[in-house]
Parts: sequence; C-alpha cells; structure tokens
Amino acid sequence: MFGAIARRIFGTANDRYIKGLQKHIDAINALEAEVEPLSDDELRARTEWLKGRVADGETLDDVLVDAFATVREAAKRTLGQRHYDVQLIGGIVLHRGQIAEMATGEGKTLVATLAAYLNALSGKGVHVVTVNDYLAKRDSEWMGQVYNFLGMTTSCILNQMDDTQRQQAYACDITYATNNELGFDYLRDNMKFSLETMVQRPFNFAIVDEVDSILIDEARTPLIISGPSDDSSELYGVVDSIIPSLNESDYEKDEKIKSVSLSESGVEHAEELLKEAGIMESGGLYDLNNVSLLHHVNCALRAHHIFANGVDYLVKDGKVMIVDEFTGRVMEGRRYSDGLHQALEAKEKVTVQQENQTLASVTFQNYFRLYPKLSGMTGTAMTEAGEFSEIYKLEVVDMPTNRPISRKDYDDEVYRTRGEKINAIVEQIIDCHKKKQPILVGTVSIEQSEELAKALKKAKVKHEVLNAKQHEREAYIVAQAGVPGSVTIATNMAG
Repeated sequence: MFGAIARRIFGTANDRYIKGLQKHIDAINALEAEVEPLSDDELRARTEWLKGRVADGETLDDVLVDAFATVREAAKRTLGQRHYDVQLIGGIVLHRGQIAEMATGEGKTLVATLAAYLNALSGKGVHVVTVNDYLAKRDSEWMGQVYNFLGMTTSCILNQMDDTQRQQAYACDITYATNNELGFDYLRDNMKFSLETMVQRPFNFAIVDEVDSILIDEARTPLIISGPSDDSSELYGVVDSIIPSLNESDYEKDEKIKSVSLSESGVEHAEELLKEAGIMESGGLYDLNNVSLLHHVNCALRAHHIFANGVDYLVKDGKVMIVDEFTGRVMEGRRYSDGLHQALEAKEKVTVQQENQTLASVTFQNYFRLYPKLSGMTGTAMTEAGEFSEIYKLEVVDMPTNRPISRKDYDDEVYRTRGEKINAIVEQIIDCHKKKQPILVGTVSIEQSEELAKALKKAKVKHEVLNAKQHEREAYIVAQAGVPGSVTIATNMAG
C-alpha cells in the first residue's frame, strides 16, 4: 500500500531515471537552432570535429549532445525524419549499454542511428544486430543514408559474401549483420592460422534489435561448424526402415526438450528387428560393439517422432532444409549435427549426405558477452528484466511513447477445440475483411499457416501466405500487406 502511494507521488524508478535524462534532451533541442542553418558540407565536417575531440581525450559522454544534434539534423535532410525527444532518450539508453523497451512503431531503427554514430566516433566499429538478412540489408541501406551523409562508412554482412567482402564490411564504421552471421564469422576466425585472414576486428559495441529473441529465447542455441567424419550413410537407411515397426509402448518421448528414448520393451523389440534385418549380429544394443548402432536408432527415433516436416524442416529440391523456429525462415546450408540430419534424410527418402563432426561451437549467450559494451531494443523486455540483469548485466528501461497509445488490447479467447478456434479466426477475418481492414494473422509454424489458409480458401476469402515456402515472394507479400482489405497469414518470419 505504502509502495503504491510512494509511486503515485514520486513516480517509479523507471520514471525517475527517464526524468533524469531530460537535461540532455533540453541541451540537444537547444542546439537544433545552431545546426539547422549549416550547409551540408559544414554539417558533415562536424564528424571530423567530433572525432578529433574524442581522439584528444574527451569521452563519448562529453560529445553526446553535439553528436545527437548532428545525427538528428542529418536524418531530417536525408530521410525527412526528425528524432522525437523519446527517441533521443532511447539513443542515450542504448549508448549507456542498457536495453530500451519501445512499443511497436516507435521507430527503433531510427533510434539506433544515434548510439551507433556516437560510438563509431572512436573508430573501433559498431555492430547493429538484426534477426534476418532482409532487415540487415534494408536497415544498412536505409539508415546508411544518414551515416554516409555524415562521412561514416556503413555496410552489411550477407550469407553469400566471401572473406574479402566480409573484411571490408567489418572494417566499416557501422556494420549491420544477423546474429548468425556474426557468430559463424567468429567461429571461422578462430579456425584460421593468421591474423591477416581473419574478417572481424576486436569487438567494441553492439546494438541488438529484438534483443529478447536473440539473448534470451536463442541464448543456449549453439552455432556449430562441422566437418566430414567416417561415412555410415547406408546404415541410416537400413535403421530407418525398422522404426515404423516399433509400437508406441516401445519408446518414451519428451516433446518439451525434444528427446525420445527406447523403453525396456522397446530395446528388446529393436534388437529383434535389427537382427532380422541382419545389421546386428550378436549381443545387445548397449554392448560396446553396438554403441554406433544404438546412436543410429536414437537418431532415427528423433527423426520420426520429434521432428516434423513443415514445422522443423522442409524438403526442397531433394534436400532436407532446416526451418528456424524463431524466425520461420529456411536456414540455407545449415545441417543438424550428430547424425540427426542424416536420419531425417533417410526418413524422407532423399540422398543421405556424409555425416559431420563438430569442429567449433559457441552459444549466442557466450558470443555476445565478448562485447565490452552491449545494448538492445525490443518491444518486450520487462518480462525478462531479471534474466538480462543476471546473465548479461543489462538493465531494462521502459521507454514512454511519443503519443498516448490508442490501440485497445483485448483479453485472450480460449476455445475447447482446435476446430472451434479456426472457425472463430475465420469469422473474425471475414468481419474485418468486410470493413476493408488489412489483417495480419500470426501462426507458429508452416503447418498451421497452411491449415488456416485452407480454411480461408474454403470460405472464399482471398489471402496471401508468408512462410518459409514462399520466402522468394516475401518483399511483394509484405508490400501488399497494408492494402485495405488484404489478408496475410504469416509465420513469425514476418516479424
């Protein structure tokens, strides 16, 4: 009770922190009249002036007001967009190595330019981390107009780049890249024999977009570089053929941790089937000479009972392609390790590739802790504030919106059956469609997006589906998604 009264009188700790930044905002606003009359060349020359001040011993905090005023004016001239006061606050929060929780549509992409420019003045480079190649390319070109106008170099790392192109991109003042590209470049650099061939330079500062997705949801996801090992591809096909003969009582599965193992009766049944198939001559599955066979059986079990086509992977052009569970995108050229990918290939009756062994590995959690200064932006960070603080020593600041939010957030609706839920969604879509409202329907998997698409087709509602199968048409679908009356069904790749 007393806490609630105190908060009403003095505001929350978050409110007081943001209020404390107001003096910087007032100083930046006061400078606007000074930088507005400058010619383009004079405004550009401020970058060298600011770099000189930093080189002469001033801290980035000392030049923050001048730097932010410079970026704001450059954005007005190149993009026709002026940073709002709340966006300036967001820039300060990022510069201080904190997480800015900003509501959707508040302009996180523009906010990043402030902290990126300021920290690039040291000449040590800044990494802006996005969740996919599309955003990395888009943002580097879009915000690159501001940086280039001010004489800063900018680039983005894309999957198809060679080492020379990557070296050049990392040498830029500001580099946009996905978390995957940064992590794999780090692993590849650690496998090189000379400093000259390494593409990354020493880490300085990273701004992570959708920070909760990358640093919390994917924190324990290992990035693995693998190489070929002993070939046993034929064995995967033979072992795969016995799995359909196993009964439900022959295995125990835990879908939450994606594991499955043979029960006691299952071990006996599997041994009988393997002996009948002529691939186990003597002993039991747990005997030393049959350890490799047990590994193949476990992989085949996971392939059949844990991993699903259209959810975890796709089969395209005779290849099993992984679908990223966080972005819904196909992960080109990536393979599961420890024989799982070969087991999936055997299950889908496509050519089984040679098995790989792990050569280098790192988790996102360990990778991003290598940066001396780290910050992030997202629309949902407060719920994980404790984890950010404990694991990364990052504080979360809840940013106020530029205008009061007019959106209404309704309560969740819960249905008894999946069919009832699908019917209710279709009815809601038809209702909005009649009012010419553009509709985006989010689904968690390709399978679910196609199930809903089938229901809409039956109801004769024109729609587009955006998932890993349609990624070539992504730009077109996204461009049409805001047209009055349009219906777009998407996996979370649309985020």
